[in-house]
Amino acid sequence: MKIARFSHDSRIAFGIIDDGDLVVLGGDPMFAGYETTGERIPLADAALLAPSIPRSKVVAVGRNYREHAAELGNETPAEPLLFLKPNTSVIGPGDTIVLPPQSERVDFEGELAVIIGSITKNVAEADALDRAFGYTVANDVTARDLQKTDGQWARAKGFDSFCPLGPIIDTELDLASATITTRVNGDQKQHAPLSDMVYSVAAIIAYASSAFTLLPGDVILTGTPAGVGPIVSGDTVEVEVSGLGILSNPVLRR
Repeated sequence: MKIARFSHDSRIAFGIIDDGDLVVLGGDPMFAGYETTGERIPLADAALLAPSIPRSKVVAVGRNYREHAAELGNETPAEPLLFLKPNTSVIGPGDTIVLPPQSERVDFEGELAVIIGSITKNVAEADALDRAFGYTVANDVTARDLQKTDGQWARAKGFDSFCPLGPIIDTELDLASATITTRVNGDQKQHAPLSDMVYSVAAIIAYASSAFTLLPGDVILTGTPAGVGPIVSGDTVEVEVSGLGILSNPVLRR
């Protein structure tokens, strides 16, 4: 099932995508289920928003593709390498990635994102995918120079607008066959199958839940493949996961 969070006629709602329309839901399906209101809105008439605004946190995984770890001169971690992004870094499709004055080098990092659907703590890997409400597309925007100078990643990964999410949630994505592609101004920069991850989605959820209680709406970013690079004011970044659509965001230095 493909679900969108959207704005239409000055209201925000959730809908199921069906033949070019949004079948409007009575509430957030993560909490209210899938009861519909009977209203249909053409998808073209709605503005898609970030499909989840985490009430708690964004948990991200570093160096989860071997070639990406190598391109930055790093070893593949012996365990998933976790860090946090604040929920204030989240923006939606079409929103602007704002380059901060503190940084002279900001990079794109296209990723698959997992939306957690239920309270999750110490879940076994075999049961972990049952705790995923669905999947969406993410861009783990990174101030690369600050990542190097700070020695830890909170500031470099956490600026406002540094976590674009969207355009939809798919509750049934085929992880085994999906691919991820990132383009800047139409030029392909990244492309890899999700199966190239060092640690699987299930392994990441289980590992993260052993450290943090994961709450409904929390987002997990699963790592980026090789090919990361800089973005500058005036660029447009597109991240596409097959089956989930394209997350597109303009870049601006204010």
